[in-house]
Amino acid sequence: MDVSAETLQTLSQCFLQTLSPDAGPRRSAESYLSTAADSPGYALALLRLLSDPSVPDPVRVASAVHFKNLLRSRWSPSDDHPPISVAERDQIKSLLVRLLLDASSSSPLVQSQLSESLSLVGRHDFPSNWPSLLPELVASLRSSNNYPAINGILGAANSIFKKFRSVDTNDVRRDLKYCLDGFAAPLLDVFLRTSRLISSAGPASPPEAVKPLFESQRLCCRIFYSLNFIDLPEYFEDHMKEWMTEFRAYLTTTYPWPTIGPVVDDLRAAVCENLGLYMEKYEEDFRDYLKDFASSVWELLRSASPPDQLAVTAIRFLTKVSTSVHHSLFSSPDVLGPICTGIVVPNVRMREEDEEMFESNYVEYVRRDVEGSDVDTRRRIACELLKGIAGNYRDQVKAIVSAQIEGMLTAYAANPAVNWREMDCAIYLVVALAHKKGGGAVASSDLVDVEGFFLRVVVPELQSRDANVVPVLKADALKFFIVFRSQIPKHVALSLLPDVVRLLALENNVVHSYAASCIEKLLLVKDEGGTLRFTPADVAPLLPTLIPALYNALKFPDSQENQYVMKCIMRVLGFADVGVDIAGSCITGLTLVLDEVCKNPRNPVFNHYLFEAVAALIRRSCERDPAVVAVFEASLFPVLQTILTADVREFWPYTFQIFAQLVEVHAPPLPPSYMHLFELLLLEETWKRPEVVPALVRLLRAYLRKSPHELNQEGRLDRVIDIFNRLITSSKTESLGFYIMNTLIENLGWDMISSKAGKIWTLIFVRLQSHQARGFVKSLIIFMSLFLVKHGPAVLVDSINSVQANVFSGILTQFWIPNLESITGFMEWKLTAVASTRLICDSPALLDGSMTVIWGKMLDSIVKLLARPEEDRVEDEPEVPDIGENVGYAATFVRLYNAGKKEEDPLREIKDPREYLVKSLMTLSVHSPGRYPKIIQNSLDQQNQEALLQLCTAYNCTIV
Repeated sequence: MDVSAETLQTLSQCFLQTLSPDAGPRRSAESYLSTAADSPGYALALLRLLSDPSVPDPVRVASAVHFKNLLRSRWSPSDDHPPISVAERDQIKSLLVRLLLDASSSSPLVQSQLSESLSLVGRHDFPSNWPSLLPELVASLRSSNNYPAINGILGAANSIFKKFRSVDTNDVRRDLKYCLDGFAAPLLDVFLRTSRLISSAGPASPPEAVKPLFESQRLCCRIFYSLNFIDLPEYFEDHMKEWMTEFRAYLTTTYPWPTIGPVVDDLRAAVCENLGLYMEKYEEDFRDYLKDFASSVWELLRSASPPDQLAVTAIRFLTKVSTSVHHSLFSSPDVLGPICTGIVVPNVRMREEDEEMFESNYVEYVRRDVEGSDVDTRRRIACELLKGIAGNYRDQVKAIVSAQIEGMLTAYAANPAVNWREMDCAIYLVVALAHKKGGGAVASSDLVDVEGFFLRVVVPELQSRDANVVPVLKADALKFFIVFRSQIPKHVALSLLPDVVRLLALENNVVHSYAASCIEKLLLVKDEGGTLRFTPADVAPLLPTLIPALYNALKFPDSQENQYVMKCIMRVLGFADVGVDIAGSCITGLTLVLDEVCKNPRNPVFNHYLFEAVAALIRRSCERDPAVVAVFEASLFPVLQTILTADVREFWPYTFQIFAQLVEVHAPPLPPSYMHLFELLLLEETWKRPEVVPALVRLLRAYLRKSPHELNQEGRLDRVIDIFNRLITSSKTESLGFYIMNTLIENLGWDMISSKAGKIWTLIFVRLQSHQARGFVKSLIIFMSLFLVKHGPAVLVDSINSVQANVFSGILTQFWIPNLESITGFMEWKLTAVASTRLICDSPALLDGSMTVIWGKMLDSIVKLLARPEEDRVEDEPEVPDIGENVGYAATFVRLYNAGKKEEDPLREIKDPREYLVKSLMTLSVHSPGRYPKIIQNSLDQQNQEALLQLCTAYNCTIV
């Protein structure tokens, strides 16, 4: 790429457009950048752009992020993108270091992205393919007195050394030794040198001159953490006193520059992380310093109100001490009491920042509070400290905290308007200290009697008619209900559901989010035995008020894309018996929401639950009452067509899955609108977007099931086979190709497919010659098994041998027999076992005397398959979709749980493949008495002979 001024101007304009809220210009710019990324010199052009001070900061930051992502995808060779050339990579490496060392050339955000970029490059090239990097950093570190430049060097070192925190292999240890040999001593030198400068600076020193010194020490501490993470290096062990002396000084010294307090606190937090690392990994070496540091950290927490990050790291260090062999440091009542009352409770009590987040940033508040992502908040880590101490002093801690909770409730009762934070703190402590099991679905507490606390404290808040008074407490009550839902009796929960529905109408985002989450979680509660506690009949009386309340909650400011509300809608529509009268209004409401989010898809989790809700409604309503299909089509078709024509790529995978559902619930013959889509589906161009291929396969299989006779027309069957060939030539899609072919075999008669069988086998065997991966071979065995049970063993053998004489026996010995035992999934296990049994009992080709050895090996493999424990062969299917972080902003395939098609058993008449095997063998042996026991004795290993004998005994069969 020619890095001219015009090129840089074009790139600058494109990056501005990528920040546009308007989807049109944004997609156009993204498309240009995606194409430009293939051009030589593109990465260097990005570096030129992001390093130019005259370019606006938003453009420089956007180009820096793009540059980092470009390195991530193209620095090393991959199947998806051409790699950056070697010459260009060398230039990039030299420029990266130079830009990082010149701290004045760019903003902190750009510096941060450059640092991550260097880390990405270092992960691949350092040190073996970048030997000049470490000497260059060390030389610059020793020669410079300019602290912004020194911090650039340390930032670069911090980035490349972070890899030592992730994995521990021989190669990583070799690289670590190289870094320790070259950097450990210079690191300590600069750390001590900077400490002296800080100590010599007086109150008159300008804060802006001192601030870089503290930032330098923080970076040194982060590098210390990386270099010490895998093992305690000899150099650091020898110089532990110097490091620990400085660490303690930073925790105990009061500095005279208030304006740089945040930087000092960041340094102290880094120190506490280092102490935690030594406490966790090198306790024996650290023990001489432990008592002093525990005291220093304790005093730091008690004497001040440190910011969140420092409080979290400091409390985490104390937590590690509390769970170690040195827990006796906390054994005294004089220590236990102050820790509970002076550290835990103050850090759990809601602060002004928490209230602001509750009011103005409900997404982050809920994410921390309910979803468990608050592990790094002071509230949560304070409770972790309490749990740590309680591990050895449970009775003492229980007595202290229970008394604290009762005192808080008493204070609240005395003056609710003023002391509502006491109630909030009490509920938070009970919830945070709950014992959870079963993935958090079941919780209990030994601090309080859960049901009694619920009825005494929580229920009045849920039933309060003035719901807008202190909404934080309504949220707390709902959270308690969510966490302890399994402990609340069914009749109590049902009686409170109308109150929870009423709270959906509160404008406060956290409250109606929690109300929606509470309803959604209650519908998943299971009793012993795994049965759902609540039934559709239980929620039926609530539907006329519940569904409108959920839709109305989406109209509140900032809740138009509230994922908790949409998840509840999805759950209710997938759970309840939604009548025709309600179904029509539901699909209309969902379509309106979908039409709106199509304009600018922003929240991928919300969007996923939205499509899940549509799929659930189709599944529950259309499949039960075909009369509503036309109503759904009238609402959905316009917006689904808009998604395709307006190229809303994020929604294409979902759209094709919804279309598959509509095809399946539609009575044949399919109308012209569906057949037009079928024609588009068979076009080669349609299959060029990898992210939509799984959804296209889902849709194509729906057409094959619903309208197999249509394949006779206009060369459609050949085009389906061409799609199959396209998919099996890639390891990423080969299983999808076999899904199509399996569906074809299941739904087409032999009269339609016989003329194509040779072509199909040829395509498979051509791929098999160069690709014998286990996944491909397993898919082939399943396909051959389905072919056999559908058309018979003779047709299978003859059609394969028509490609090449006697090739079937080679396929059998090289692939089917050795891999049969690895088949998993109940349906596949049953299918392949029965097909293999029919092959040895019904196929003339296998019953020939010359095939005795192969026959015996095949039976040995069948017995191995059938004898495997159930847990080894059955793949569990999740009952509910687990969305969360798996959904990203890119156009990727995410399966819609509610749009899934339950695979039908092609062998419904056979209940037990074990019984089928021994009965088939018994029948076979009657025609040739004495022949098969001898083959079994010679061919099956002893363990499998015993397993077969046990099966014969269990089913009262004899092989004669």
